[in-house]
Amino acid sequence: MSGLRQLEKPPRRRVRGSRRWALVAAVSVLTAGLTGVARADDAVVNGCVTSVPDPGTTAPVSICYTVFRPPGASADKPVPLIFDSHGWGGSRATAASAFADFLGAGFGVLSFDQRGFGQSGGQAQLENPDYEGQDVQRLVDLVAGLDWVAKQAPGDPVLGAMGGSYGGGYQFVGAFSELRDRGRTRFDALAPQITWYDLAGSLAPQGVPRSEWPLLLYLAGIPSNANPPVVTTGLLESLATGNFPDSLAAFMAHNGPQWNVGQGRRLDIPVLFGQGITDNLFPLEQGLKNFQNALTPQARSHSIFVGYNGGHTLPSVFPPGAPGAVDVFSSAQATGDPCSAQLGGSDFRALSLRFFTEQLLGKPTGLGGQGTYHLATLGGRCQTVESTAANTAIPVGTLSSPVGLGLPQSIPLARGPVTIAGTPTLDAGVTSTSPDGRLFMALSVGTSALDAKIVQNNMLPLRQLGGTEQRSGVELPSVAVDVPAGQSLFLTVSPISDLSFAHGSRIPGIMTLQNTVVRLPVVR
Repeated sequence: MSGLRQLEKPPRRRVRGSRRWALVAAVSVLTAGLTGVARADDAVVNGCVTSVPDPGTTAPVSICYTVFRPPGASADKPVPLIFDSHGWGGSRATAASAFADFLGAGFGVLSFDQRGFGQSGGQAQLENPDYEGQDVQRLVDLVAGLDWVAKQAPGDPVLGAMGGSYGGGYQFVGAFSELRDRGRTRFDALAPQITWYDLAGSLAPQGVPRSEWPLLLYLAGIPSNANPPVVTTGLLESLATGNFPDSLAAFMAHNGPQWNVGQGRRLDIPVLFGQGITDNLFPLEQGLKNFQNALTPQARSHSIFVGYNGGHTLPSVFPPGAPGAVDVFSSAQATGDPCSAQLGGSDFRALSLRFFTEQLLGKPTGLGGQGTYHLATLGGRCQTVESTAANTAIPVGTLSSPVGLGLPQSIPLARGPVTIAGTPTLDAGVTSTSPDGRLFMALSVGTSALDAKIVQNNMLPLRQLGGTEQRSGVELPSVAVDVPAGQSLFLTVSPISDLSFAHGSRIPGIMTLQNTVVRLPVVR
């Protein structure tokens, strides 16, 4: 299997000095279907490649790009190249000033419009390996034919990728689709921000839609007609039923690292992860699962995880949440990012430049922090931990809450000062008198249960389809928070959450949790 072959290889980290540049290949790429192919004397070139048709159609789809060649790059002095792409609803950058820092550091850049957006054709297939995966591979073929781009072997450019949200999704679909189709990926390093591990699980955890986010995303796809028909009908069905439709789950089944991991594939290249801890579309746990599951152990030891207070953040009004930065559909810079600064970058972009300088140029910068998690607390402090697993059990006893209608309740767990950093879990025997009982749960902080606020604005559902079931390891939202002296940490349980508006239990009832134990990732 292609995944097994990749597992056996060490990370393709650094090819230093003359060894890399001696591998400059006389590579010829078929130019049928290519327009505006860059020449050696072109500093900025716009063009398009021809890629596979949309599902159910026969017309090839054009994927349009802009290539930026840095000063001094030539066949005699080839340089690495970095891909960049936009978030959902966006389009590529066409001005060299957008990449002045990377061009000045000696990197070429290719920025492109993803399928369904900007000047590219087709409709978005939400990073499907058979469509967007092929789009990315066609673009890699393109840059492999540029004589000023450094090569590790014929057809194999020295290549990185960056971008946030949907612009992080293309990095994984490109690298994993190459691993599937070619047995190895030509990407040498990635720097994805605020993206997903499990797309359906992000949009509808346990099949409970996050109603506000799918609607906002759908509206952002309307101007360029990016939304495929299955998304339109699926959104309407979810609004009507309160459930994530099987048609959407099937449509998204292959669209993310989780599916590739299930197929036995792991990436064996270093990755700099940036994930928004206040993100309630692709929450912190999505990034943690990418770091923990999508890489080989050796690649993970050379990778860095940064969590910052930013991302796709909508306010949690009911139950009330702590303030968070608003960065909708973001590929912009992080806010509240003490960890990038602590690691040696003024922000995540500057840290990415330093990361690529080491991984692609082979120039040591003294960058540290590999193999560990660096998480911004809600108060703006950087907490570094080697594990985000829960390590402290707190017995809670029996909890009972109405579902469908009712008020939230907060149960005390620990008094401050204490720091929590990672993914808490819950064990309980769960009973529901509603045939589809749904509670929303999160950690919160306050001086009492009356003023406790949801940590970093994220809740996850606990769903019980009638009857009784023993549940173990139920994930609560991942967090990083310093609980100060004079305040306490609570478990907040609510029958409703505004982020899943109208998607609580449609039939009221009572959900009971017996012998409840909350397990916390306490920083010792």
